[in-house]
Amino acid sequence: MLLRMLRPTHNSGAHVGKSFVRPMVMAFAIIFVSTNLVASERPDSFADQVEKLSPAVVNISTTTVVNDGQAMDMPQFPPGSPFEEFFKNFGDNNRQRKAQSLGSGFIIDDDGIVVTNYHVIENAEEIRVVLADETSFTAEVLGQDQKTDIAVLKIDPGDTKLTAVSFGDSDKLRVGDWVLAIGNPFGLGGTVTAGIVSARGRDIGNGPYDDFIQTDASINRGNSGGPLFNTDGDVIGINTAIYSQSGGSVGIGFAISSNLAERVAGQLIEFGQTRRGWLGVYIQEVTPDIAESLGLDDDIGALISSVNEDGPAAKGGIQPGDVIVKFGGKPIEKMRDLPRIVAETDIGAKVKVELFRQGKRETVTVTLGELEKAELAGVIDNGRNQSDDFSFGSLGFTVTNLNAALAQELGLDSDTTGVVVREVVPGSPAADKGLTVGDILRRYGQRPIDDAASLAKDIKQAEEAGRSGVLLLIEREGRERFIQISFAKK
Repeated sequence: MLLRMLRPTHNSGAHVGKSFVRPMVMAFAIIFVSTNLVASERPDSFADQVEKLSPAVVNISTTTVVNDGQAMDMPQFPPGSPFEEFFKNFGDNNRQRKAQSLGSGFIIDDDGIVVTNYHVIENAEEIRVVLADETSFTAEVLGQDQKTDIAVLKIDPGDTKLTAVSFGDSDKLRVGDWVLAIGNPFGLGGTVTAGIVSARGRDIGNGPYDDFIQTDASINRGNSGGPLFNTDGDVIGINTAIYSQSGGSVGIGFAISSNLAERVAGQLIEFGQTRRGWLGVYIQEVTPDIAESLGLDDDIGALISSVNEDGPAAKGGIQPGDVIVKFGGKPIEKMRDLPRIVAETDIGAKVKVELFRQGKRETVTVTLGELEKAELAGVIDNGRNQSDDFSFGSLGFTVTNLNAALAQELGLDSDTTGVVVREVVPGSPAADKGLTVGDILRRYGQRPIDDAASLAKDIKQAEEAGRSGVLLLIEREGRERFIQISFAKK
């Protein structure tokens, strides 16, 4: 059965030798397709740009220690027994192995600063950055951010002269603009593909700050972390995921927008971590029914379900039941717009927030706090917050911790506890097994699920151990049943 799924585009363990590449290339027929485009509407060739930009694009090779499973139960021997050391070594060798992965990245500073995806270098023990001329360097991680899937590396180029590229303004992109993707698909080395911007502002369930550019430029496994260029040669995206039935490109690829990536990368370089704005509210979607009951003309904005009593919003006068329709002059069309816009706003900034309250619009001023400091200080409680969300791309769903406010939103008893499904990716393994938004997850296998973080840890261990999938006990409308969800094929 073919599965439609979202896939990260790094390549685990890919290696293609010359003996394989040549017959593989010869086996493909070249098909020319006529179009109705006028020649002047597109570049005659991208060759000059490719020649200039390719040296800045790098291959990234990582080595990661993977646990194959639980340690074996070994017989007990008296201290000093010759069998004791034998069985100890036997058990150790069967618990771990080293896995190789390949991805892409790009140089943004000729001192050796490289940007890539977080999932390309996640848990890596060793990272190698390989230039277009096959010069190789050991890299260190300057900073990484799982929520946006961005990482920044540093290499020491020595006397090697590097070529760097710059970020462009992704807000200026228009659907239909030409773009170029350069990367390391399937470990083949520097590969260039061209296409257009198919859509902007896509939310693919990858995290709370999703702002993806969709493109039909061919992106495959191993392209992760590579740049998406506009026709001016600026990086306007980081190639990250594909929507695919088979694991290969079907013309639906996703790149992190450059405006989001540049800000996050800059913070990782300067501070070693992100510094995001924090408002201190828990929000939910404004549905047509909710909009009608509140007297809103359209189902826009983010509805405040509760407010952190120690947060900036409470100090600025924002109340539960308010609908935020503008933040710092930027319209909030959908609930998901607010976390991203808040996170991108400078810490300490005084921001005008336009609200819809009791049938009329009001404006309050809020001084933003810092999300990371609030998390470290324990100010953020177990209420609904974007930091509670965990996405499982290889399964195709996102969960969040269930609390009193969210239980009320879902029509459950306020004392109901557990983990609730917040999003399910259409066509994913989870969707194929019937998992739906609002399902409560009770057990992982035979163990109770304590919270979203513990579930994320269990699922990660299962995937790294090479298991085919996970067994979950779900509760829906008061009835419980087990479902087995398989991991997407890599």
